[in-house]
Amino acid sequence: MNPSWRASVLGSQLVELLRRPGRLVTTGLSVLVAAFVVFATVMAQQITANTIVDHFRGTPEAADLVATSGEDAAAISATTLKRIRALPDVAEAAGRVETGAPLAGVSERWLEIHSDPGTGPLSQVRLVKGSYPDRAGEIAVNRRAAEEWELAPGTRTTLLLPDPKDADRTVKVPVTVTGVVKSTATLEQQAGGYTNDALVIPLMDLPGFQHVDIHARAGVPAGELSRQVRGVLDKVPSTASLASGSTIRAAETREALDGDVRELFQIISVFLTVAVLAAAMVATSAFRIVFAQRLRQLALLRAIGARQRSLVTALAVEGALVGAVSGTLGVLTALGAGHLAPLAARGLAAQDLSTPDLPLLDAALVVAGAVLVTVCAVLAPALSAAAVSPLQALRAAGTVTGERGISRTRLAAGTLLTAVATALAIRQLGDMPQPGELDYDRDEAMLVTVASAGLAFLALITLGPLLVRPVLTVAGWPLRRLSGTGRLAVSGVGGTPRRAAAVSVVVALGVALVSGALVGLDGVQSYQKRTAAVEAPADFRVAGDGKALDAHAVRQFARSSQLTHVTGYRTLQVTIGPEGARQELQISDLEPDALPTGKDIDTATGSLSDLGPGHAVVASDVAALLRVQAGDTLTLPSHHGVIKLTVAATLPGEGPNMANVLVAPSDLDRMGALQGATGILADAATEGLSGRGKAHRALEDLVRTNLPGRDDLGISVLADTRDSNRDTIRMTGTITLGLVALTVLIAVVGVTATTSLTTIERTREFGLLRALGLGGAALRRTVAVEAGLYGALGGVLGLCLGVPYAWILVRIVVTGAPLRLPGAQLLLVFTGLSALTALAGLLPARRASHVTPMTALEDGE
Repeated sequence: MNPSWRASVLGSQLVELLRRPGRLVTTGLSVLVAAFVVFATVMAQQITANTIVDHFRGTPEAADLVATSGEDAAAISATTLKRIRALPDVAEAAGRVETGAPLAGVSERWLEIHSDPGTGPLSQVRLVKGSYPDRAGEIAVNRRAAEEWELAPGTRTTLLLPDPKDADRTVKVPVTVTGVVKSTATLEQQAGGYTNDALVIPLMDLPGFQHVDIHARAGVPAGELSRQVRGVLDKVPSTASLASGSTIRAAETREALDGDVRELFQIISVFLTVAVLAAAMVATSAFRIVFAQRLRQLALLRAIGARQRSLVTALAVEGALVGAVSGTLGVLTALGAGHLAPLAARGLAAQDLSTPDLPLLDAALVVAGAVLVTVCAVLAPALSAAAVSPLQALRAAGTVTGERGISRTRLAAGTLLTAVATALAIRQLGDMPQPGELDYDRDEAMLVTVASAGLAFLALITLGPLLVRPVLTVAGWPLRRLSGTGRLAVSGVGGTPRRAAAVSVVVALGVALVSGALVGLDGVQSYQKRTAAVEAPADFRVAGDGKALDAHAVRQFARSSQLTHVTGYRTLQVTIGPEGARQELQISDLEPDALPTGKDIDTATGSLSDLGPGHAVVASDVAALLRVQAGDTLTLPSHHGVIKLTVAATLPGEGPNMANVLVAPSDLDRMGALQGATGILADAATEGLSGRGKAHRALEDLVRTNLPGRDDLGISVLADTRDSNRDTIRMTGTITLGLVALTVLIAVVGVTATTSLTTIERTREFGLLRALGLGGAALRRTVAVEAGLYGALGGVLGLCLGVPYAWILVRIVVTGAPLRLPGAQLLLVFTGLSALTALAGLLPARRASHVTPMTALEDGE
């Protein structure tokens, strides 16, 4: 075939594409969304990195040179700092230390101490309230310390510092809070105090500074400044290193971005890969429909001499054009959104985000990737469409009906994939780790599970057309019973099972990821709640060396307006086990139902409600040691011999407040325990740092007033660790659900595209229905319900795939996590997605309702 003929074939296809630009938009919609998501992630990564670099590094931009003492070397003394400041080319120098000390009180509250000039180009704090320290014995505090401990300007507090004469003793150093500051270099995750470098050395009794930031006068060459400072350092017994500020800042930037941020975006890249795969699947389905609509045209080209290779090339070029346009639009949209995001963050959330750069190379790569994905997606439909027989040109229909079955080769491949995926899953189920097992190869187990899930999804793609009819029979049963519209919709979807499978599989991918994430998060959150109930059953714990507390004092704790859920408990230490393997146990009469966290404690066997006189709840390690479960008899030593109890329940881990065995108070009396409570658990009456700080101070006042002389008593703040873990899981869950929602978005776009193209293809069918008396509103409902059925089919298949594999992964990652089924959330996902896909079909349904009965008499497209 000569070049001019190839050009005419290619030109005919491009003219056809440009003649109907709506098809170009519809076929490329999923690729546009994928390109937007990928480039939006590039923008988000740049915003995050720039924000970290601009706001959360330790060395100010004005530091031209940094002198740092080695880990084993002597600190840079105050005298050396004065000599550096006296250099003619030094405009300013600031000594830095990072240390800390507890505040005096019944419980130790740690305050991080930093040195900072407070003003000038080298300052890393901004004054919010009051004034910055300028005299001995003064400090400023950050907002966390001010809110939690009520350290307002003018407040006096006391630091506990090591006694220079006796390392085992401390001295009290009173300080006055002069102001509240906000750090511009780090996030305020800890309570912190600040003072200038001239005051911090005598206040904390330090030998010198860890490093010194140096700001040069204008126009001073870096080499000259370095030579002068090195001359000072060489005259003193110090091995301080010297580096440029830019070098230090670059190292800090790498360290900040190499940690959790880099790992986060590596995880995001995995989800983006899945989203791009979903977009490719949607695009493949869309092109298959578009090419099927042009079969008569393609057959005519074949009849007049066009070769199959030329048609494939023309259709592939068409796909490349769609990918280029869609990718460019997606990149431009994401670019605009990325530059608007910092403005929106400042206006809506008062968050100071940095502006992203203009990554032209990344933009070009995303557009090229969109072209590549689209060309790959178009190849299979193009090969199928180009193989059309020239005799198709003699037929009246411009399209062919969807094939109902699959080939024997595809059936064999799907069966093989199913068998391998099932075998891997069964192998993994037989090799699941037990709670407490530490030498388990989790990486290998996760790899096997992910491989099994991937093969199962490939099997779903391969065997999808065979699954549509059975699933549709069940899912569509209510619709067929309700109305004729429902029957039409079910028959419309079931009549083209390959098309229905192609769209539903993309929806199933999104549902599998969402449902898996929900199941996994529910299991991990339940495990985290159980762990918190064990390790931190309340916000605070007051306990000493095991002596009983005065009963009147315990009542005073309960009457405090700043405290709630005040619960006294007793503990007793006993030893059990054979000689050579004896184990010390902590027996407690703490009632699990006495605290709000008690509801989060689940059992391995039995029920906590059965705990009472003559019964005990046993932790997992003791249950394993004594080989007991619910209903068995437990023998414990006592001062009067032994005591036999019935095991009411066993726990999957430790007991609340780290107890090994829980018993009723009367049974603890029989074992010889003290009559008074040996410890108190309490919660803050109000939420937030301020409420917790008030509760903490109330506890200190109560201990000081009602339990004088009890120097052994301490107040432990249990809530900090619990809140940190809870925030981490909540953030992880939000990010994960947000990422998997991208796949759902592309799936909904796929339903919209498929329904739109199907509406064009079935124009004559709709015209015939109108001619037979079906109203426009009924036809609109039929098309919308068909779109909703795609979501329902994908929802059923996705739940069947996502939930079991999520259970396996949860047990691999957290062996003690319970297997839970968040039924309400999964039902919401299923119904919500079905409704969303139905809404996605409204626009195509509106077009379908405008078809007139005369369309049924037309011959052609």
